[in-house]
Amino acid sequence: MIDPVLFSFKLFNLQVELTWYGLIVMSGVLVGAWFAEREVRRRGENGEVLIDAMVWAVIAGILGARLWYVMNAIIGGNRSYLDDPMSIIRPPIAGLHFFGGLLFGAIALIIYLRRAGYDVWLFMDSVAPVTLLGQAVGRLGNFINQELYGPPTTLPWGISISADHRLLQYADLSKYPVETTRFHPTFFYEMIVNVLAFLFITLYTRRNEEEIKPGTIFSLWLIFAGFNRVFIEFFRPDQPKLGDTFISTSMLVAFLMGVTGVVMFLARTGRLHLAIAEDWSDEYWVKKVEKPASSRARKVEAKPAAPVAADDEVEEPVVKRKPASRKKPVEKKTTTKKAPTRRKKTEE
Repeated sequence: MIDPVLFSFKLFNLQVELTWYGLIVMSGVLVGAWFAEREVRRRGENGEVLIDAMVWAVIAGILGARLWYVMNAIIGGNRSYLDDPMSIIRPPIAGLHFFGGLLFGAIALIIYLRRAGYDVWLFMDSVAPVTLLGQAVGRLGNFINQELYGPPTTLPWGISISADHRLLQYADLSKYPVETTRFHPTFFYEMIVNVLAFLFITLYTRRNEEEIKPGTIFSLWLIFAGFNRVFIEFFRPDQPKLGDTFISTSMLVAFLMGVTGVVMFLARTGRLHLAIAEDWSDEYWVKKVEKPASSRARKVEAKPAAPVAADDEVEEPVVKRKPASRKKPVEKKTTTKKAPTRRKKTEE
């Protein structure tokens, strides 16, 4: 198997390790951010805003992922975090939950966008689908850590898990020998369904570009991300269950996500009329940001004319005019009138 630690070094009295898991997870974040930034630009918005917002979203997401993991473990009966609260933040920190990362990251992203005056739904519809792709990339880290595997299987694609990475129910090597026992690669199943969901949402978006309303793509993400996880939870024996049922906390949350997505999708496509959705905008809006004028666009001040010496002869500008048309003068005809002949008066 691959060594989980890529390399390590000592900083003062602290041992610092760079693990394959951390590197792969951050690679998934970068891949998702790259696709999301391209989608934001395609919709006519400034993609650099998303890069700035992702700094806060990633920090909040890591914090949320850790807290969700701890709460999930406590619900499952793990009291180690209650007995030693410092173990929650003490390195090396092991254990992150995807749902907590999504929730806290989304909250940070929404707060940032609203304060900056951007259309939240434009960014949410652009970011949500690519989280499926980013999560698929990150699941490769679970293979190196030998975690997120399912129950034993005889299928040809089953994977071997070493004894020190076995769950308690599979720790009996006499019953589950290392040489012959294979387990469901649950992380690989999740990779496949997430990539397929991402491709479907992308294809749907391109084909219905002019008809899609804000929130429709996010609702599709809720449907696939939710119900995909419900399916995966059937292959996750490591998840704490609610009482004596087969339902895990993650399965319940994922199911509620999927149902919410169905309701939103029906409302956005006009198949379901909800009072709370009556004022929902039907179009994205793009924030108009005035960019500073470039140096080329600035007005160049006219330079004063150089003084002319008195002795210098200055040529007067020659103004070309159109030559007047030469027409022959019209001779006026003069008519002479004859005076009327006067009759001589005769004496009577």
